[in-house]
Amino acid sequence: MSTHFTGPSRRDFLQKIGGGFGSIALVSLLERDARGVTNPLSAKQPPLPAKARAVIQIFCPGGLSHVDTWDYKPELAKRSGKPFDPDGKMQFFASKPGNCQGSYWPFRQRGQCGRWISDLFPQLATCVDDMAFIHSMQSKSALHGPAMFMANTGFILPGFPSMGAWVTYGLGSESENLPAFVVLPDQRGLPPGGVINWGAGFLPAVHQGTTLQTDAEKPPIADLFPPKSFAQLRGDTEQTSRDFLQFLNRAHAAERAGNTELEARIAAYELAARLQLSAPEVTDLRGETDVTKQLYQLDHEDIGPFGRQCLLARRLVERGVRFVQIYCGAENTTAKKIRPNWDSHEDLVRDHGYWGQVLDSGAAALLRDLKSRGMLDSTLVICTSEFGRQPAAQGKGRDHNPGAFTAWMAGGGILGGTAYGSTDDLGSKAAENPAYCYDLHATALHLLGIDHEKLSFYNNGINRRLTDVHGHVIKDILT
Repeated sequence: MSTHFTGPSRRDFLQKIGGGFGSIALVSLLERDARGVTNPLSAKQPPLPAKARAVIQIFCPGGLSHVDTWDYKPELAKRSGKPFDPDGKMQFFASKPGNCQGSYWPFRQRGQCGRWISDLFPQLATCVDDMAFIHSMQSKSALHGPAMFMANTGFILPGFPSMGAWVTYGLGSESENLPAFVVLPDQRGLPPGGVINWGAGFLPAVHQGTTLQTDAEKPPIADLFPPKSFAQLRGDTEQTSRDFLQFLNRAHAAERAGNTELEARIAAYELAARLQLSAPEVTDLRGETDVTKQLYQLDHEDIGPFGRQCLLARRLVERGVRFVQIYCGAENTTAKKIRPNWDSHEDLVRDHGYWGQVLDSGAAALLRDLKSRGMLDSTLVICTSEFGRQPAAQGKGRDHNPGAFTAWMAGGGILGGTAYGSTDDLGSKAAENPAYCYDLHATALHLLGIDHEKLSFYNNGINRRLTDVHGHVIKDILT
């Protein structure tokens, strides 16, 4: 009797069942649904009435000077050149305080509301009736890294979930083909503290931010496509392999229930496959009109890159992404003519003069574009820095000031043309209604339909919150 095997070869076997891997994966997914396991990024109904469905946050790392931009201080102008610290007992972050230094740019009243804005922002000045300012912001650190962490997560130590992670944890995403939380770094590099600023901390890892490359000359996501040496895996072969891998991943995960990092990794693989189509589409601006491209000044050497970030943010929100964070500036680097962010110790006119036109053009274009499309009412736009700068001179620059800075909000549920809190006569520290990131975060969550005191996650014996044990909704700037 012959024992020679005459059945199909391994290649024939794989070819014949290849088309069935999709069915196998479907069965696996149906089994997960039957067990009550759902996509952690599925859109959730907000528990409270919501004014906004998405957030775009513009972060200006380095310490944007409030007294040269948003916070008008006529007394500081009067005392310019006079000693800020007559007794000589004070010490700032990196200097002894020099004389008082008035704003390097004149302030003017803008819009119907009459808010004072400096000439550094002529374009944003035309949007002031849609903006609400929090003039009494404070931080607990004068160091960039910890202050960045606090502004993003509510804690000066690294390792806590970012605001974007908390929002997607609470609300999920309206897009199945794009990440729920997308980060658009400056083309010069990552901000102080790096990717920890948009981490998920102890939340399920699937809620961490996904970095999207904004340089038009580079792929939107690194390693999204197989290298050319794997060209034979494209097309049907790639799909078959992907379906088989999904089947194996799901079987592996079924034996390891509760492993959120594994679930996040599997979900990331599945999303990556869909991103091969959706990421190139969302970053392809050829379909935008010439008017829109001119609005964002995409062809301008200095302004264009940030304009592209802002335009991509609009396109992402348009496609259902829940939280988009844009960085206007990167980590400090050496041997640069201009500081790569707002950290203007040596020459504030030079550095803020450069970054001012970048932020002014891109942010104003974003607000106008959202408004013209009817999207501003449902999109909350936030602009902040990690701290402000001192009213006293540090040579031709200004030192760090965690005691006072300004953040502004616009869009979904914000009462434009308003302001909350104030600093002292010189802009040195918050005086009326001091506010922290906790209050800004509580207000943003409220506009998204979430009670900040009830959005929590049990970790290491305690129910953690984005706002820790602090925070209140700033009702004065809400409609």
